[in-house]
Amino acid sequence: MKCSICKTGTTRPGKTTVTLQRGGSVLVIRDVPAEICEDCGEYYLDEITARRVYADAEQGFSRHVEVEIQRYAA
Repeated sequence: MKCSICKTGTTRPGKTTVTLQRGGSVLVIRDVPAEICEDCGEYYLDEITARRVYADAEQGFSRHVEVEIQRYAA
């Protein structure tokens, strides 16, 4: 797929790190499967992966963590 950010790169399957922040909480999820632009590094999550990442993040935020690092598990 053509990258919608840089308009020149093409995406390829890979793994990325997603960082989410809400209030005073920061959640980092590593090894998330994504399509990643070979030029600018922008990543795109499919719907199922995005739902899982946001559900995991919601759990962390509900525990009021300050900083938490997780590894994505399929």
